[in-house]
Amino acid sequence: MDLKPLFEPKAMAVIGVSLSNDRHPASVVYFKNHLRGPLDVYAVNPKGGKLHGETVYPSIKDIPRKIDLAAIVTRAESTPQVMMDCIEAGVKSAIVISGGFTEKGRDDLQNRLVDIARDADFPFIGPNCLGIYVPNRVDTFSAPLERMVRLRPGGVAFISQSGGIAIDQMIKFYGHGVGVSRMVSIGNKALIREKEMLDYLIKDPATKVIAYYIEGFSPGEGREFVLAAQHSKKPIVILKAGKTEAGNRAVTSHTASLAGDYASFSSVIAQHHILEASSENELASFCAALNSYTTAIAGNVGIITCSGGHGALAVDECSLAGLNVPQLSERTLAEMRGNVTESIRDIASINNPADLTGSAVDDDVVACANVMAAAPELDCVIVLMLPYTPGISLDIGARLSSLSKKFNKPFIAYVPHMEKYDMLIAGFQFNGIPVSPSIEGAVLMAKALARKKPC
Repeated sequence: MDLKPLFEPKAMAVIGVSLSNDRHPASVVYFKNHLRGPLDVYAVNPKGGKLHGETVYPSIKDIPRKIDLAAIVTRAESTPQVMMDCIEAGVKSAIVISGGFTEKGRDDLQNRLVDIARDADFPFIGPNCLGIYVPNRVDTFSAPLERMVRLRPGGVAFISQSGGIAIDQMIKFYGHGVGVSRMVSIGNKALIREKEMLDYLIKDPATKVIAYYIEGFSPGEGREFVLAAQHSKKPIVILKAGKTEAGNRAVTSHTASLAGDYASFSSVIAQHHILEASSENELASFCAALNSYTTAIAGNVGIITCSGGHGALAVDECSLAGLNVPQLSERTLAEMRGNVTESIRDIASINNPADLTGSAVDDDVVACANVMAAAPELDCVIVLMLPYTPGISLDIGARLSSLSKKFNKPFIAYVPHMEKYDMLIAGFQFNGIPVSPSIEGAVLMAKALARKKPC
């Protein structure tokens, strides 16, 4: 099946818009794309008529042009006929946002959709989903625009069985400065599942990192996915639900998936070099790092800080994450000590971590980073940047980025996230250095690189 029309449509129809309720999910999808997107968007309701001056078509067949993508938001009972109408009208793909299928015991309805689609080689996402978000192109998520964040285009694709988790992850990605290529809520995944999405994303030039929220697999489905994943040159990250007996029950009631034996699942994906994230924040940290750097590291970390307390916490987090914060050679330490400014030479703790104190200036941070980047005993540098340090300027991110590129060694930054610090954070992110709002998150970024399958 050709999935391109799902992600690169030029014309979309929203079937099921309300003529009286602008907050109806179908109407939300219609207006956000019609008013703020590049698509040609058409509204469909059996009654026809006008909606705020725009034509509403009684049927998909009445639209006077070919449609690439149909967003179907109708009662479950009517969706098979709507899908047949789409196929007869030459529509190229669909998203079935409607619920009320297998998750409610209506296997018959869901099976009819699949039979219709397979007979016509017609790709669709869902049912019981939010669909697709592609920055600056298409957004079928039915959350009102003012209640969502707008992510910039980037290299991370995120596939989720849960629409709510997909929107939550958008917020986490936004906080970590992660841009996305595609976000997909697959819901009941009746036709297009994780494996089909993986096949597409492996070849997708816009995608560098492939991430999933997975509740469970049907019998045999998990094996197919893992076998396909081992051929991916792109890193794959999974956040799994259903780790406990109670979680298993919740998964079954949500999308009628089989969560299965979590211990076996976790072991198998680790054997195939798939990263497993333990939380939404860890998933965001992993994706931020993997989107920035393609080279795996051994896990020997250098730490630069302007606060001894921050450095101590970072060392603890590295130890918990299985990373090493090695003692540096006397030659390396002497070079660092000789390169910092005289004003801090007698008060700084030149070691690993290097505590430059609150009196440090940009030149001190850059001097230490230059030595650490060149040190053979280190393969990653974490910079704990405190924006309230008086001598640190907005140029620090760009200066450190040039060192990262010069020595081909990943740099990772911690900066507490507040609106007043946005310019400093942007200085790192604009220049390709991932930034975490927490020390733990910065360490998790390094952990992702240490666990990454080499490309």
